[in-house]
Amino acid sequence: MIPRNEHWVLICNFIHSCHKPCSWDRTQILQGGPLTMASKGGTFILLLAVACAASAKPQNNMPGKPNFKNMAKKLMMKCQNMGYQMPTMFQQSPVFNFRQLDLPVEKKDEDSSSSNLFTFLDALKTATEDASKDSNGRVTMVDSDETPNKMWNCTKLQQMIRLMRNSSEASACYMQAVVAPMSWTTLTTPGENNMDPGEYDAMVWAAKPALQDMPPSRLNLPQEVKAQYMEKIMNMMRDMYDTMSDHQRGSVVKWVKEQITQNYFNCTMTPPSASGGESQSSESMERCKSSLQWLNLKAMNTFGPYLSRLTLQDVDSSPKEMLCEFFKSDRFTSNLTRMRKMKPSLSKKFLERIQECYGGSMELAQHTDKLGTLACYYDAPDLTPDLSKKLLSQLDNCNNPRSRKLRKRLVQTLMSNSNASQSVHELGSSVTLLSPKQLSELPDSDREAILQTMGPNVRWSKGQLMALLRAKTGGNMCKEVTLEELMTLQAVVEGLPRCMLKRIRAREMLDDPDALRNITKRMRRGQLKAMLMGLSKDVNSSELLSKLSEPLLRVLSLNVLRKTNSTLDQMEKRTWSQSQAAYLAKKMHDQNQLNYRKLRSVLQGVTCKMIETVADKDSLDMAQAITENPQWLSKVQAICASRKLFATLKKVRADYFQTITEEELDNIPTLMLLHLPPAMLKDLPDSVCTVFLDKMEVANMSSLAQRASSRPALLKRALRCLSEGEDLSKLTTEDVSRLGQLMCQLSASQLRLMNPDVMRSSLWDMATCLHIPQRHRTDLIQLLIQTYKDPSDWSAETMEALGPLLLLDDNATSALP
Repeated sequence: MIPRNEHWVLICNFIHSCHKPCSWDRTQILQGGPLTMASKGGTFILLLAVACAASAKPQNNMPGKPNFKNMAKKLMMKCQNMGYQMPTMFQQSPVFNFRQLDLPVEKKDEDSSSSNLFTFLDALKTATEDASKDSNGRVTMVDSDETPNKMWNCTKLQQMIRLMRNSSEASACYMQAVVAPMSWTTLTTPGENNMDPGEYDAMVWAAKPALQDMPPSRLNLPQEVKAQYMEKIMNMMRDMYDTMSDHQRGSVVKWVKEQITQNYFNCTMTPPSASGGESQSSESMERCKSSLQWLNLKAMNTFGPYLSRLTLQDVDSSPKEMLCEFFKSDRFTSNLTRMRKMKPSLSKKFLERIQECYGGSMELAQHTDKLGTLACYYDAPDLTPDLSKKLLSQLDNCNNPRSRKLRKRLVQTLMSNSNASQSVHELGSSVTLLSPKQLSELPDSDREAILQTMGPNVRWSKGQLMALLRAKTGGNMCKEVTLEELMTLQAVVEGLPRCMLKRIRAREMLDDPDALRNITKRMRRGQLKAMLMGLSKDVNSSELLSKLSEPLLRVLSLNVLRKTNSTLDQMEKRTWSQSQAAYLAKKMHDQNQLNYRKLRSVLQGVTCKMIETVADKDSLDMAQAITENPQWLSKVQAICASRKLFATLKKVRADYFQTITEEELDNIPTLMLLHLPPAMLKDLPDSVCTVFLDKMEVANMSSLAQRASSRPALLKRALRCLSEGEDLSKLTTEDVSRLGQLMCQLSASQLRLMNPDVMRSSLWDMATCLHIPQRHRTDLIQLLIQTYKDPSDWSAETMEALGPLLLLDDNATSALP
């Protein structure tokens, strides 16, 4: 075993050597090479090797320095949220700026390894600054032919991944935070198809965390990948389907289609106009014919739940025999259960094609239990009770008007059965479609079964609630009830009368916090106040405060709050109403105990005066802290906090925002940056464009008033970053996607300056905007009609995508047939 001090000498020498081409081959790497080390105490030591990967000159699509650091920082924050304490060396590092985040660190004695790990992080900082950038602040490609080999030989990622798998969860979490971005970069580097399957599997596993929070524009999938490796990447993508945005899912679908047609049909679906982003192999390929039947059984299995993002033309590209085989397989059913949202036109297209697999509508009706979400748009014939029960089970998650009518018809079919009592138990959640009269006529045992099986998440009408409660209480709606009796009424809690809630047994209820939480989470304010009156009997204020559920706590009067002896730490952990938060914030401020990082719901009670009293040296920390809980932050508070922060920063340098660095801009919370005055936005240097665009892509614009002058100023600065001036004709769809919610501020005149394909794509994306400025609406509708012609002639697919824009103009909607 190598002595520990000698380990550090070897590692430090290794870091320095990586600034020149490395000489170790893959065999040496897999055998441990010159850095073989004991696992005990060496978990974080091997992180030093990442500095080498950062020093290799990156390719065009590789994220620049801020992106790597931000991604690693976000992943480390996840480790913190999972309860893993950060090693002291990371906390002290200037690379990730964790010192200012006030995060808990490992409680252990310092030794010589701390200073050496600090050396690694410092080397990483130096190495990441080695990349060349263009005038827009984006990383450019230099010596691209050497990049893959340098990355592979220097990083020793396979050895690091093996060590991660053999380390404790806490250690592996922080290791993977740094290794994941580099693993994904390696996978997307041309030439990495030469790895053997085992190495590729390990790399995909290590890279997965980096993709989970990656913005759509950063989701750079490998341009060329072998068929066997595409399936490995898709295994990961299918696992991540539920956490991905619609934009990301669309990117994955586009990539899979291109890989399938290239690998199996030797043609490309990429249009000639997009050749600038094509791989070299696709440039030499012929365009796929529109008649190509590419959506075969293997392709459908590869897509998995991403089938929900196909186009109508894609579904028509599936051979009948293969589509029928896929529908009859278990894979079809399992994939549909994950497709919570499929456009009506696509659902109907799938149903239309599946209908071809059977001789008639009644034959398909025998298989309705396989339809999943497609059942929401199924035009069902008259069915037997048995088939009605089978179809009804598929309609629980449907919310379109047609499916509700269908559910009512199926319920009536089932209830017309001679054994109506048995049919009730087969209705599932559709039991809520029974009328109050039908519910009151059911046997007591059936009603009891309904209340027990439906649980608290079922929504009843007021008439249904009264029918169930009268039957349950025998008409005595104000009687005293035990905790056990109250829990049996959980499914109809919204209908419980106040007179009953005032008579509950306080001690019994307060001693069962789970029951109290479950019974109160759907109560109305009047019910909560009545219940609080009952609970207050013979219980002192401090005990009441400590045992109340969150809904009850929020209706507690300030007088009761003043009488309690609870500590401020205890109060910070609860969820308060706005008036309660104002009282608690003032109390904390007066006692000089206003810790912005621990406020949570108390934040809503902080005033602008309190924010103004924050010391200049703490203003950045305050801004970062309050933006960690945006759900409790008002627009007014955000404005006050941003003014305080910007005024403080200008005291550091008078020209702070004219000379701001990437690191400094990155430290400003995105929510605060949205409030930067237009004059300061205009003066931001081009060198910070990468960080600025990264922030805009994920910014939540709801904290900014609709008529705020910052909105058009933010858009103008973002477009200047993207276009390197005023020429919007060179923007790509990926460029425009980096605008995030700022895209909703685009005017028709700006859209007309774009490439036609990019303009059309932008219109489709803008149809999802929650708000479009009133001044832009008339021109946008005119552009829409000029581009897509008369809306009355639109296909169902186009109407689904662009219909929301038409709703901006009453004249356009009134002209529809």
